[in-house]
Amino acid sequence: MDDALERYGVAAHARLRPDRTAIVAGDRRMTYREVDAAVTGAAHALRARGVGPERRLGIALRNRPEWMIAALGAARTGAQVVPIPYGATPEERAYFCEDGEVAFLLDEDGLDAFLADVATAPSEPFPDARPDYVVLRPYTSGTTGRPKAVIRAVASAEAAMLGMVRYYESYGIAGPDEVNLTASPLHHLAGFSGPHSALIVGHTTVLLDHFDAAEAIRAMEVERVTYWICAPVHLYRLTRLPAAVREQADLTSVRRVMHGSAPCAPSVKRAVMELFAPGAVWETYGGTETMGTVITPEEWLERPGSVGRPALGSTIKILDDDGVELPRGETGLIYIGSEWGRGFRYAGPDELTESIYRGDLATLGDVGYLDDDGYLYVVDRRKDLVITGGANVYPAEVEAVLGRHPGVAEVAVIGLPDDEYGEIVTAVVVADGALDAEEVITFAREHLVAYKCPRRIELVAELPRDPMGKIRKRALRDQYA
Repeated sequence: MDDALERYGVAAHARLRPDRTAIVAGDRRMTYREVDAAVTGAAHALRARGVGPERRLGIALRNRPEWMIAALGAARTGAQVVPIPYGATPEERAYFCEDGEVAFLLDEDGLDAFLADVATAPSEPFPDARPDYVVLRPYTSGTTGRPKAVIRAVASAEAAMLGMVRYYESYGIAGPDEVNLTASPLHHLAGFSGPHSALIVGHTTVLLDHFDAAEAIRAMEVERVTYWICAPVHLYRLTRLPAAVREQADLTSVRRVMHGSAPCAPSVKRAVMELFAPGAVWETYGGTETMGTVITPEEWLERPGSVGRPALGSTIKILDDDGVELPRGETGLIYIGSEWGRGFRYAGPDELTESIYRGDLATLGDVGYLDDDGYLYVVDRRKDLVITGGANVYPAEVEAVLGRHPGVAEVAVIGLPDDEYGEIVTAVVVADGALDAEEVITFAREHLVAYKCPRRIELVAELPRDPMGKIRKRALRDQYA
């Protein structure tokens, strides 16, 4: 294996190309030399706060360079990072910190004090510094009402870095002068992966505080962005810009637009294909847990609705409920395999992990089929999962919160189709006495991060149930769609 640490990571690029721009954020521009110095200071400051191999760093910041600097500083101490939504409620933050064994939580309130310590920290390299590869402890919403930590299998930082390079080569964006645009929240794996990979391989990252379609187009044009990892909701908002804005923008530098995390309406995808250069718009399918498939625009035009063939290092099989592989064209549960064997597990009881594995193959709970050429088609998403704006929301978690409201007797949460978000979180509520929709929404906002809050409330006298007493959510979706 090549000595990846000599060629990849912030420290390596600070030595090899110190004046290369690493991060652009508004009016701020940081070179690799400057980022490396900040990461060194962050590592010292974090160790002083108890962060290390046995205790993690929690980050609940807006999209800003300090998010990545702190994460890389934690990596040098040997600590994992717990990404926490910036808008998480105190209750949610407390859960992430306790479950993730967080030694120190970096949030906006404590940022100035942390940066003061970074500025006065020793400038010499952090002793016994680990590689500049951040190991996240990401969370995916749990079916039991609580988010579950996903523990990924990583053989070594060197192998992971070389895997990133190989992955980028497969997309044709592994050159030394690539420029990444990141507008997704950094606490989301899709948002984090862009700048993290870019800093590993030596690219420039243009970091937006949040997604704004007009600002994203301006950044692509001014900074000559070459690739962008995004969600379908971002593509939809691009198509809603005034025609004059879209037509006047020079987007010829953008060679790859990689979208995933949620279904994309064919009409939106075709419109975006017209906006960017031919061959630019690629799609992926997978989840927080594992990568699955990829499809080029040429392939998608030949097979509309497909999400592609197995990505690098992945395998796809369709199994029935007994674990028997189904022939091409037959619908069953989609299982994903990795060249590393079991690529992840859930924190907590082994039963949860074992419930989604068949041997070394794991399912995200989606149903689909493979055509004769091995292209995957997703027929239905996880039974109850709501994917809104590219973010996963499990109804059980929202139901558990809304059920604590004294005026809510029963509640069923479903996803309803929406042109902008793909789906919107909808709560069908049986009231216990007087209750109005705004009261339910206000309560949700006090206890849930914004994207999990219902955007629509339906008040009903009773919920439909099957003979076993289980709520018939499909009937609710059909009724309100």
